[in-house]
Amino acid sequence: MSGLICWNCGRPTGLEGKIMRSDACDKCLADLRCCRGCRFFDPTARSQCREPIDAPIPNKEKSNFCDFFQVRAAVQAGGRIDRGENSKNERKKRFDDLFKD
Repeated sequence: MSGLICWNCGRPTGLEGKIMRSDACDKCLADLRCCRGCRFFDPTARSQCREPIDAPIPNKEKSNFCDFFQVRAAVQAGGRIDRGENSKNERKKRFDDLFKD
């Protein structure tokens, strides 16, 4: 699978290459060049970014001019889209696997 996957809805956007500040998802209208769509976004890090930004960006879901921006990888090996969710059966199997001898 090629092209950018929307950080918000997980659908293909049809965009490839450099993401412009004005680019948005056609399906859910989310801004694509924003903190939430960046590979350095980390809710547990200082200012929610793993890069040394000068000032925190208040709205992580709106376009910004951050020089560190890099598109977040959203496709897993095998071409499956990683939307940050797993099926109930997959989660249960992984949990049960923790207690196998």
